[in-house]
Amino acid sequence: MVTFLSGGTGTPKLLAGSDAVFAPDETTVVGNTGDDVVLGGHLVCPDIDTVLFLDGGVLDRDLWWGIDDDTAETHEELRRLADAAGLATGPRFLPDDAQTGGRAIGRWRRFSGVAEFMHIGDRDRAVHVTRTSLLDEGRTLTEVTRTLADAFGLDRDLVPMSDDPVATLIHTPDGIQHFQEWWVARGGEPPIDRVEFRGSEDAEVTPAVEDALSDPVVIGPSNPVTSIGPMRAIPGFEAALRETPVVAVSPFVGDRVFSGPADDLMDATGFDASTAGVADAYPFADAFVLDDDDPTALDRPVVRTDTAIEDDADGERVARAVDRALEAVS
Repeated sequence: MVTFLSGGTGTPKLLAGSDAVFAPDETTVVGNTGDDVVLGGHLVCPDIDTVLFLDGGVLDRDLWWGIDDDTAETHEELRRLADAAGLATGPRFLPDDAQTGGRAIGRWRRFSGVAEFMHIGDRDRAVHVTRTSLLDEGRTLTEVTRTLADAFGLDRDLVPMSDDPVATLIHTPDGIQHFQEWWVARGGEPPIDRVEFRGSEDAEVTPAVEDALSDPVVIGPSNPVTSIGPMRAIPGFEAALRETPVVAVSPFVGDRVFSGPADDLMDATGFDASTAGVADAYPFADAFVLDDDDPTALDRPVVRTDTAIEDDADGERVARAVDRALEAVS
């Protein structure tokens, strides 16, 4: 058994090619929920859904977001209505009193559905409606995720990092923005003052996550701050990582990041934007998988390969390097 910590697109790309190395029915994925938003009343779990759609065979693998060939008539009509009514089309973060009232699972991440700043397909939306409705019926996010996983025919066990809400908030000179607003709507602007994982101090590790973290853990080439940071911020999560073998795949080659805003986020949180900085951010990691061209020397075991992942063959190559690293520390 092995557990992957997943967020963004880095770890899902690794998972897509890993089946020949790590059998899906012997693999658990713990998904980041710090990126989740409530949009127009529906809970959207982007990092959970990327794995859900990947393993369900329906992911749009050009975007690594949403369902392949999905229509978007509701999304397009929301945009048309806002334009026709002269309503602002940017992200509309609901006021503070709305953030803490009503559904606790949506705390500090509620946006109006007017003009819908995130692209949501029609079939994709059905997942969010079902998820939110089941939560309203009293089920936990873990229970709901397993119900959806069954509906998509997953062999891999997929669990959220917590049943409690954690919101990744970016503090900027222009005020606080949820990560989805800062990255999806604003393109990573303005500059970052600091990153907050609001709610993490009150969140709890679920029994499902406790069980998953008792197995060897793989951290794929996901963003160390916004994909893995919310998990580490939950009390007890990092302590569990210190008690099990952990292998991490660097999302950098030296000081060059493969994709996304990891470099800016690392700088903003006091770590060098490099593989060395990732090693400092992951003191619990027992071994690393680094790119052949990465000049970084670490004080822990290292397995090297070409870590660029463009297709499933690349993912399998990196997964085999991960397996070798696990063998070295298990």
